[in-house]
Amino acid sequence: MWSSVNMAAVGDASIELRDPLERLYRTFDHVSAATDPVHIVRRYRERDDREVVGFCAAGLAFGRVASVLQSIEALLAAMGPRPAEYVRRFDAVRDGDALRPLVHRWIRGRDLMALLLVLQRMLRESGSIENFFLAGDDPTAPDVSAALDAFSARALETDLRPAYGRRRPTRAGVCYFFPRSSAGSACKRLNLFLRWMVRKDAIDLGVWTKVSPSRLIVPLDTHVIRLGHCLRLTRYASPGWKMAAEITAALRTIDPQDPVRYDFSLCHVGMMNACGFKRAQKDSHCPLRGVCHPKVKSPRSKVKG
Repeated sequence: MWSSVNMAAVGDASIELRDPLERLYRTFDHVSAATDPVHIVRRYRERDDREVVGFCAAGLAFGRVASVLQSIEALLAAMGPRPAEYVRRFDAVRDGDALRPLVHRWIRGRDLMALLLVLQRMLRESGSIENFFLAGDDPTAPDVSAALDAFSARALETDLRPAYGRRRPTRAGVCYFFPRSSAGSACKRLNLFLRWMVRKDAIDLGVWTKVSPSRLIVPLDTHVIRLGHCLRLTRYASPGWKMAAEITAALRTIDPQDPVRYDFSLCHVGMMNACGFKRAQKDSHCPLRGVCHPKVKSPRSKVKG
């Protein structure tokens, strides 16, 4: 995988970006910096609750922020004050009525029931989500790509008939929670969950202890893609695992031990609409002004429909 990364380009980027990114990181490294689903996870004190809530919150972290937060809160209301214990004792027949009305974009109540069955199996078989992940991990691998692939494949081997009936739908919503990097997916929400669990600072929780932050991959969302292009951290046009790996490689030249530490701040620069990449505003509102390259698309390049 790393042979595809333009290391000369990312090396040049690290010299220019190190100090501006460090300043940006310090600006956002406090709990009141921005509204984010991770703050919901922080409400829980027990390690197992943070794992369960973190996985559910990261899995639902797509769409408008307000909608994401509302959907997470609705699920947690059904799960009660001890989410991990709820998952261990979850029964689709007994508890299904509270979950069936829940909807988040294309995720339906039965998809959430299926997710809880997967998490239940992880807790019962391995004792924790971390241990289930570690069973498919090689700690000497340069990143978590293969471990995520194994994690998702094994998760979807769970018996989901209590949620879906005798025949699982061909495109069951639960599969959206368990993408595969080998299929090209950027695995954004799985990488977000890992960032929350593995890293430790004012934002991330450091629940896990056996995965090195140096092996994490940046959660690739719209905002990180935009900043990645603006800061010349990637040459890829299409989002996917290769783009996520290349952006991470560029950040790894700045901080080899903790490359995704910059993700939260970069993401929220985008959420604040401060990035001017391919926008008329250019870098007039950008805290990284001077090191970004906010090209504005020429009107002649637009495809008329």
